Amino acid sequence: MYIAHVRELDKEIQPVNAHLLGVQRLAEQFGGKLGLKHVAGLAGLLHDLGKYSDRFQQYIDVVAFHPEWPQPKRGEVDHSTAGGRLLFSLLHHKESTFCEKLLAEIVGNAILSHHSNLQDYLSPEIKSDYLRRVQDTNLPEYELAVERFYQDTMSEEELIHYIHTAVDELEKFTNRTPEQSFFLTKYIFSCLVDADRTDTRCFEEQIEAEESTDHLLLFDTYYRRLIDQLATFKGKNNPSERINMLRAQMSEQCDVFATERPSGIYTLSIPTGGGKTLASLRYALRHARKYKKQRIIYVVPYTTIIEQNADEVRKILKDNEHILEHHSNIIEDESNGLEDGDEADDGLITNKEKLKLARDNWDSPIIFTTLVQFLNVFYAKGNRNTRRMHNLSHSVIVFDEVQKVPIHCISLFNEALNFLKQEAHCSVLLCTATQPTLEGVKHSLLKDRDGEIVPNLSEVAKAFKRVELIDHTKVPMTNETLADWIHDEVHGWGSTLVILNTKSVVKDLYKRLKDGPLPVYHLSTSMCAAHRKQKLEEIRHLLDQQIPFICVTTQLIEAGVDVSFKCVIRSLAGLDSVAQAAGRCNRHGEDVSRNVYIINHTEEAISRLEEIKVGKDVSSHVLARFKKKADQYEGNLLLPKAMSEYFRYYYTRMETNLNYYVKEIDKEMTKLLMSLSQENDYVTHYQKKNGTRFPLILNGSYKTAAEHFKVIDQNTTSVLVPYGGGKELIAQLNSGAWLEDVSKFFRQAQQYTVNLYSQEREQLIRDNAIVTHLDGMIYELKENWYSDEYGVDLKGEGGMDFMGW
Repeated sequence: MYIAHVRELDKEIQPVNAHLLGVQRLAEQFGGKLGLKHVAGLAGLLHDLGKYSDRFQQYIDVVAFHPEWPQPKRGEVDHSTAGGRLLFSLLHHKESTFCEKLLAEIVGNAILSHHSNLQDYLSPEIKSDYLRRVQDTNLPEYELAVERFYQDTMSEEELIHYIHTAVDELEKFTNRTPEQSFFLTKYIFSCLVDADRTDTRCFEEQIEAEESTDHLLLFDTYYRRLIDQLATFKGKNNPSERINMLRAQMSEQCDVFATERPSGIYTLSIPTGGGKTLASLRYALRHARKYKKQRIIYVVPYTTIIEQNADEVRKILKDNEHILEHHSNIIEDESNGLEDGDEADDGLITNKEKLKLARDNWDSPIIFTTLVQFLNVFYAKGNRNTRRMHNLSHSVIVFDEVQKVPIHCISLFNEALNFLKQEAHCSVLLCTATQPTLEGVKHSLLKDRDGEIVPNLSEVAKAFKRVELIDHTKVPMTNETLADWIHDEVHGWGSTLVILNTKSVVKDLYKRLKDGPLPVYHLSTSMCAAHRKQKLEEIRHLLDQQIPFICVTTQLIEAGVDVSFKCVIRSLAGLDSVAQAAGRCNRHGEDVSRNVYIINHTEEAISRLEEIKVGKDVSSHVLARFKKKADQYEGNLLLPKAMSEYFRYYYTRMETNLNYYVKEIDKEMTKLLMSLSQENDYVTHYQKKNGTRFPLILNGSYKTAAEHFKVIDQNTTSVLVPYGGGKELIAQLNSGAWLEDVSKFFRQAQQYTVNLYSQEREQLIRDNAIVTHLDGMIYELKENWYSDEYGVDLKGEGGMDFMGW
């Protein structure tokens, strides 16, 4: 018996052939969703072929059964290269067809990389990690491993037949473009990684197979519950009856559109306060039932929206079990510098390995996640991210507040959505009152023609007009003058929301206001999700009771948070942000009209926040034009005409930023990933350097791109904080007991984590404010460094809040 894994608990052995065939079966299921059953299955079948070597068998024997002996260096035996080399030797010759070579490159790269990141076919150093692995890496027992594979798992004749079937599938699928080839490689990689982790986890947990949920049956139930809930809204008397009628009309339009139009990329441009969450849910459930989609995924810009929308959906659908909130990774994939990545699987399933195997693959029927996590699936390093990709196929994907896609990720975002629409059988819904013109940029979004669900948008927006924008930018303001103005006027305004552009000025203004006559609330991304949720519940209570108070916050409240203030003050930013801020004022038409003041704040440090800075400049330009010719905008800056003009100017100003630029290597990300050979200067350099044609079809620098990709400018690390239920989770970690249900722990921990920038994390580590658990895989923040007012407190004064100091 050849050993693939050894269970640490009872030293039970999983044979290599059982693991290979188990991963093959799962990968076939995942790949079959795109008609690529055998392409993905081939990756599963060959991924651990190298474990048939004597070196690996001796290695696992020592590690698992002889801990008293001198232990070999972890990962010193390369077991990932052999399968990729076998494919290359069988399929990559001068006489091979295009699809045979493409199959060897796509599947081979997945096999080589299944414990690391996809390899570069050609790197900025004009080297091919892929070619080095399949041609040059020293594998002294390669032939022995292949012979044992043929004897123990699948005969050579059977494998050749299987490969031919995979080639046929690829010929039907491929359009031979570099864009499709990149996403196809990532997809097959995703199928393999998830299948490998899942089969290993099933062996570890001693279960036969993953339990599957009948999502379509659930969607039927959900749809009935949603319709029942919408019917109760109709029967309620409300002072804003006209708005409720419009909401009902738009909801019904979503229902009809969902069944009449096939899967594609569509827009839902409901004005703020128009019931976008429930209308988009109605579209998603109806479309999923009609076109047999496997899941519904909500992608939002901020975690604050996840909290509110997921709660709202849970209450209406009456289901807490099948709705996943995915804020961020509680643990991150490690990179410990070993060249070929085999360190992640030495065959012994330790507690640390169990964490990595935890079910974190987005297989829930309804998922709420963030733009950061969505983009990471396609472009970030770490196979924990890529593992989820195959579960995006055959989905309805709803992007809430799509205008918040970071400017440098626009091209990459568009390319990912185009793949999901054209190849992965997804229906994509772009939801926002401030619809960006993504179809007008270089890497354009392939929106469907006549794809707006709500007709007569301008008339609908006029009907939803509930505020007056007051341009108060002529006299610049500091926090001191702003605080004085608020103190003078707030009693006349009533409940007042102040939104500024940076956390530092928000915190300073809060301190200036909190000793005044009215209650003052502070919201920040330095608070964990559960903390913000508690603060928002208190805020909504005061709003319901019509008690005057002040809330000071950053833009986190703008998108998707259902609150309605009497007055809003917004520091000048992009017109879309101003419009979203206006949506938090008189949201449900309680009054005929209320004021939203736009101010010019002079103390915000935005010189390095280019998107805010340029948005502010373009908004100033539009405001100036509006003053001169308001009739050209139908007298309202919140109508679609002004918004379209704003985004045209904005994307023109930011044109060089739309295509993610990697300054370290002077290259655009799309060119690293998706360029034809004749357009790739790396290929030209290779051919000059070597005096020969570049031998591969693919030339992407996949590993290099992943290492440089970041949705936000700075990397962040999730830390578990001592707030509410987070204290119980921390106590569980500190008890020393093993986490029996790791996946459940991760789900619970989502509500009690804060993402720290690297400099914040390093400062807290220096101050001994962070405790690590499970070999440094989970971070815990000590209690004194978490404040009831501010969240994470870098000064370590948070404990004073709890003691009443």
